[in-house]
Amino acid sequence: MNPRIYFDNAATTPIDPAVVQEMLPYLSTHFGNPSSIYSYGRENRLAIEKARKSVASILKAQPAEIFFTSGGTESSNTAIFSAVRTLNCKRIITSPIEHHATLHTVEFIEKNQEASLEFVKLLPDGHIDLVDLETRLQASPVKTLVTLMHANNEIGNITDLHTVGELCKKYGAIFHADTVQTVGHFTIDLSTTHVDFITGAGHKFHGPKGIGLLYISQRNKINPFIHGGGQERNMRAGTENIYGIIGFTKALELANENHAADSTYILSLKKYMKGKLADSIPGIVFNGDPDGNSLYTVLSVGFPHNEKSEMLLFNLDIHHICVSGGSACSSGANQGSHVINALITEKQSTVRFSFSKYNTKEEIDQTVEKIKQLL
Repeated sequence: MNPRIYFDNAATTPIDPAVVQEMLPYLSTHFGNPSSIYSYGRENRLAIEKARKSVASILKAQPAEIFFTSGGTESSNTAIFSAVRTLNCKRIITSPIEHHATLHTVEFIEKNQEASLEFVKLLPDGHIDLVDLETRLQASPVKTLVTLMHANNEIGNITDLHTVGELCKKYGAIFHADTVQTVGHFTIDLSTTHVDFITGAGHKFHGPKGIGLLYISQRNKINPFIHGGGQERNMRAGTENIYGIIGFTKALELANENHAADSTYILSLKKYMKGKLADSIPGIVFNGDPDGNSLYTVLSVGFPHNEKSEMLLFNLDIHHICVSGGSACSSGANQGSHVINALITEKQSTVRFSFSKYNTKEEIDQTVEKIKQLL
């Protein structure tokens, strides 16, 4: 069997061997419950607090603002429900192209009549219309939650966190940024960015699955989303995922140390693939703003829609090439991508290629060659 080619790193990344090594002691000898008072527990408590300090330092936050969760979905749910139920936001502004962890949550809140819901306009290239955002913030004195993703997981467009943060500050709104695609890939400086909540997930930057991050600005005092014991300074009940926390932190440290080299290399792969596809396949389009303010890890491609392109994902999989049609969180569903549907009127067969430091130009050459044969 041919080795598989993996171009779906926005869905999840392979775990870095150095991260596995860091986690191993906590999967074997360091098994204590961090809430226990004897040495086994105290050692693990110490390891968690050391990890928290390291994560806070990388994000330019205070350790007391960093909470470990089960992943990006729990973090976003906690932030959104806290903004509505504890910080008294009665109005939510979001975009139609958010991750479902945000969209389904705000739709539930609206249906439950806990807050009204508005969608900010999009520009033709998929960026948030910041003028429309300001108009909406100006239009109502009701306390508002603005929840927008830093980078879109399907098309890669990046929203300027600083600009949105300043608008929220100006109009007294709470700002939740879904930074799942950018923590571990971009330098985020929380000391100079006005944001109330950000989220992260270890498996997006070569860490383990089932571990996430929630930053809560110390401006805000919220109630726990998950009730029980007093873990995470009474903010998230449940025995801590100690090996996950250790793995998350090691992966973030490595990403931070190697950011310049890794991001330059991965961007070169994205540009190389975009050029090869453009030269090889007539009628192809690239969704979003791939050459502008965009993730260096993501390339969303629209192939002319026909019977062959409709089967492209399936046929690539048969040839051991892993890509997605949009986001992995909805790839089992046939309704198409809500992001692509919000942006594009003409029918296309959409494929998202997303890259990591482990990909090569040879893999791109093989993939483009295979696509040419299949189409």
